Amino acid sequence: MSAAPDPASIARFDQMFPALTEAEIARVRRFGTPQRHPAGTRLLSAGEPAPGMMIILSGHVSISQRDGLGRVRGIVDHAPGQFIGEVGSLSGRPSLVDAVTTDDVDVLLVPPEQLRALIIAEASLGERLVRALILRRVALIESGGSGPVLLGQPGAANLLRLRSFLQRNGEPHHVVDATLDTEAAALMAQYGADEHAVLVICPDGGVLVDPDETALARCIGMVDTHEHDELFDVAIVGAGPAGLSTAVYAASEGLRVVVLDTRAYGGQAGASSRIENYLGFPTGISGQALAGRAYVQAQKFGAEMMIPARVTSLDCSRDDPEGALRLRLADGRRLRTRTVVIASGARYRRPAVPHLAEYEGRGIWYWVSPVEATPCRNEVAALVGGGNSAGQAAVMLSQYAAKVHLLVRGPGLAASMSRYLIDRIEATPNIELRPFTELVGLHGCEMGRLRAVTWRDRHQDAEQHVPLRHLFLFTGAEPETAWLEGCNVLVDGHGFVRTGPVACNDLKTTSLETSVPGVFAVGDVRSGSVKRVGGAIGEGAAAVAQIHQFLAAGATA
Repeated sequence: MSAAPDPASIARFDQMFPALTEAEIARVRRFGTPQRHPAGTRLLSAGEPAPGMMIILSGHVSISQRDGLGRVRGIVDHAPGQFIGEVGSLSGRPSLVDAVTTDDVDVLLVPPEQLRALIIAEASLGERLVRALILRRVALIESGGSGPVLLGQPGAANLLRLRSFLQRNGEPHHVVDATLDTEAAALMAQYGADEHAVLVICPDGGVLVDPDETALARCIGMVDTHEHDELFDVAIVGAGPAGLSTAVYAASEGLRVVVLDTRAYGGQAGASSRIENYLGFPTGISGQALAGRAYVQAQKFGAEMMIPARVTSLDCSRDDPEGALRLRLADGRRLRTRTVVIASGARYRRPAVPHLAEYEGRGIWYWVSPVEATPCRNEVAALVGGGNSAGQAAVMLSQYAAKVHLLVRGPGLAASMSRYLIDRIEATPNIELRPFTELVGLHGCEMGRLRAVTWRDRHQDAEQHVPLRHLFLFTGAEPETAWLEGCNVLVDGHGFVRTGPVACNDLKTTSLETSVPGVFAVGDVRSGSVKRVGGAIGEGAAAVAQIHQFLAAGATA
């Protein structure tokens, strides 16, 4: 006798693929355009921009996944009342699936802008739609049958780097072990990729050898290449918790918002395995999950996301005919905006250890996710740092590694880590705290990978050489503010952005405004911020009220 269906799986499927009633479809009609397509029409093609969400009025549509190697897997057949789309439908991102009509079909096309309007105007229906769109994206990520295919050796530095980039951005992908798959090995040989390289097969069939993140993003359609002549109300540089919070509140209040980030949404918090002291999540939530929800939420309200997109400079002269600030991007494009929010955060400081750069991505990492933690299984790892992020990372690593050495320069963790994390570390038998200890040496093998480290116990004035292949650095922070050079934004002695009266000796200046009117700073990049997720989110929300004040003053000036 076959096992009974899992009720939880049935409920999840029903949430993922709901059928709308005639009454609900009637409410949607004012947001969409009717279309008719004959049998055999391809409504969506993987890797090509999606026109929006499509509700099926009559006929049937087959949905399938297709990877860069041409492998096809059926997902579902949609009937009347069901709809085609996933989270990318909110912004017109490239489709992750193929959709082909199996007979003559009538659909109601709801383009991205109208879909966002529908979700806001029809709250209860919008909630069901958003839940389904999110669950579909999650299912596509978990199945690994959509998006680019990455071929290479497990543990290869470039493979781990690209996997981390895709995972942090919530992009589905599939990894093939070239040492076990003969077809993958043949393809790598065909394109001249050596045994340590990674070969990327794009959804459109294009092939890349050892691409950087920008090239990979371009191949899957992540990169925004459009010229932006419009004037934004708010440009937010940085998509960590502070930037995403600003985007959600600003966009929900009707401001025209654009968010830019060099790498991925979530910032450093996005790499946190579990945040347990954030209000409203008593069992904790991963930084990636929290950031992912905020990312969708900001798009729901109409915020435009440009990730990856690197800002190289800020022109504060306001010599534009409309008095706008101008952001210059690495690709030469410029964006005009009435206000700017600096939310570019801080990167972990690189210790002054010889040969550090040689082993970055080859055994040395600055974040911990399952991608980096899995190769540590049953091995020895070391982690340097004493803050909350370091504590969360150490706890996560302990679930994979046989042993985790936690190195801190001071006498312990109490000065910089939350008590609940200290208690958890003390209760974890395979985490060994090493106080008064600093990293002094790195040693590699002939393949260019880390094979051992040397640390020094300053208390005992003794050095120890330890064989290990996995080292994680969470050693303080340096602000990401180089792009502000040339604009008179005052910073403190450590490079963090000054705000409020201390920034320009003006007691009328709002608390998050910098020395340049209309330029605000929030989160880790701001001098005096508490460097906590909750604080960053609160500052992002508070900045919006101050932005409204600035814009109102300009309108009445």
